[in-house]
Amino acid sequence: MSILRLSILATVLAISSLRADSPAEQKVLEAIKSPDLSVVHLWAPWCSNCQAELKSGGWLKMVKANPHVKFYFVSVWNGGEDGRAMLKKFEISDQPNVTILADPGARGSNHIKQFTGLPLSWIPTTWVYKGGDLRYALNYGEMRFPVLQQFLDDSKSEWSHKGEPSVE
Repeated sequence: MSILRLSILATVLAISSLRADSPAEQKVLEAIKSPDLSVVHLWAPWCSNCQAELKSGGWLKMVKANPHVKFYFVSVWNGGEDGRAMLKKFEISDQPNVTILADPGARGSNHIKQFTGLPLSWIPTTWVYKGGDLRYALNYGEMRFPVLQQFLDDSKSEWSHKGEPSVE
């Protein structure tokens, strides 16, 4: 590799490592270390898929059905607005296991491309964490709530293969 290419690569890496986590990212990074289940939902009030999820009532049912799960609704690509008014309209903002956050990033071509070190290319995006480990990442669009419920149930399980016969 040429010296010019190496210096460009080094510059790009240095700039990307200087990117400070936003307050929303810092709060989520701290929260997901909990041994409890956490759901991080990245969304924006202007997003039609995000609106459809809220209108269906799926998020409210999910939050109420899982009171021991912490839900983090993080508004992204929304100019720093948290979307609280929309979440309030659908009765989500007042739930005791919901935290509402906003990333300060802009909408448009300068929007953030990662959150908490993970790629962010589409909203809504939903991640399930337990004990700091990412268990499931749903990065494709509108949530299928029975699937999310299954992922939460599976994440509560303690996996063990003790006593099972070896395949060798």
